[in-house]
Formats: sequence, structure tokens, C-alpha cells
Amino acid sequence: MDVRPSPHCAPGSLSPASGCLSVTAQTSAPPNTLRTGCCLAPCPAPAPPCLASCPATSRSSPPRRSWAPPWRSWVLAFCDERLVPVEDPESTYGAYKTHLLSKISIPEKQVVIINPSLPVEEAASDYAEKLKEAFQGENMPVFDLLILGIGPDGHTCSLFPDHPLLQEKEKIVASISDSPKPPPQRITLTLPVLNAARTVVFVATGESKAAILKRILEGDEENPLPAALVQPHTGKLHWFLDESAAKELTVPFEKHSIL
Repeated sequence: MDVRPSPHCAPGSLSPASGCLSVTAQTSAPPNTLRTGCCLAPCPAPAPPCLASCPATSRSSPPRRSWAPPWRSWVLAFCDERLVPVEDPESTYGAYKTHLLSKISIPEKQVVIINPSLPVEEAASDYAEKLKEAFQGENMPVFDLLILGIGPDGHTCSLFPDHPLLQEKEKIVASISDSPKPPPQRITLTLPVLNAARTVVFVATGESKAAILKRILEGDEENPLPAALVQPHTGKLHWFLDESAAKELTVPFEKHSIL
């Protein structure tokens, strides 16, 4: 069953990131009642600073709303990761550590990361075990919130068009050694995990994403792009876009002066 996406559009590069936190406020459980799983995808390079500068995470700005994420009751994980050292500019965890995690109060033990020193297949197995432990032994982690990005080719996480990993049904974490986008070795969550989530949020900004977004949100292709295959079984699906990214859409979407 296809899930009808809920597109939202607002001006400015920070607005979609702010919208993510607005959705989080609606979907997360109250503090101290349920650990919330938030999966941070390797969004475009400016994304971590954008998230960090939102009122709910910035220590230098007063909050615009009374609600703030209950970080201490959350588990944070990553939808995919490049198999590079944390200090490498290509490291997703490294970027979020600098621009987001250093600005919020979350215990280090609640941030689930890969071990980049392991061979790629071992790193995938190790990460899968860490997720099962973080989700108290559940074979299929059910995230309360996934924040995903998309590439100009329609890929999300490290799930690329026409790649065999799109057919993976059993593993929750998979390794990839032939990524068409460098670096070639990566770890990624699989579609079964993405589609088990309670809420999925895509964030896309910029004119370079306009054409691919039209294909994803309005197309009916025989071989759907990876991002179009994200259809939560029982959860909600939101798309947060800026005006440039939404410029080619003809489907109805909710337009905001600010999110």
C-alpha cells in the first residue's frame, strides 16, 4: 500500500530543518516515558549546521516554542555511514559530532555509531548488533523518527538506483563496497528498517533537487527510485522542501511562511 506523502514548503535554507523539529515535537513521547529513536541521515553538507542552529538545539538563541527535544531519553543512530575515520571530512558521524551533538545534552552511550576500523562487512554486522542492543533485542528496530536526505539521482541512505541492496529483505544493516558515489565502502540501513519507522521525514533543499523530487512525488515509474520506495507500513511520511526544491511540483503541498 502506497503511503501518501505530506509535502511542506517554506522559504529559506533553515526552515525545512526547523520543520523536522516541529514534526519531532508531535511524534515523540514525553520525556522519561519512552526512548525515542532518531536516525540522522547524511544530508547535504550544510544540514548538520542547519539543524544545530534551529531554536530547539541552539544554546545561543531562546527557543521559539516551549517544547524542546528530550535528548536524554533518545537514542540517536545513523541511516548510513562512509567507512572512513571519524576525522575524515566524509564521516557523517564526524559532521554531526561537530555541528549538532556538541550542542545538545545527550549521553554518548545513546549515540549508536559504526566502527570504521573494521572491514566493511564486519562493520555492518557490528552495527546491526549495536542497534539490536539499543532497541532492547528487537530484531527489527522501530525508529520513532527517521530524518532522511536524497541525492540528485534519487538515492537515500546508501541505497542507490538499480542496486541489488534495494532487494534486501532480511538484513537490517547492509554493507556496500561498490557505491557509485565515493567513497565506495559504506554501511546502510535497509528498506525494511526505513519502512518500519513510525515517522519518516525527508529534507531536500535547492534547485538541483527539483527535477528528481518531481519524479519521486509525482511519478509512477516501473522501477521507482530508492527514495520513492520509502513507504512506512504504518507510519507517517513527510517531505520538507524549500521553494527552489519544490518549484516543479504540481501536486498540492502545504506552504508555510516559516516552519
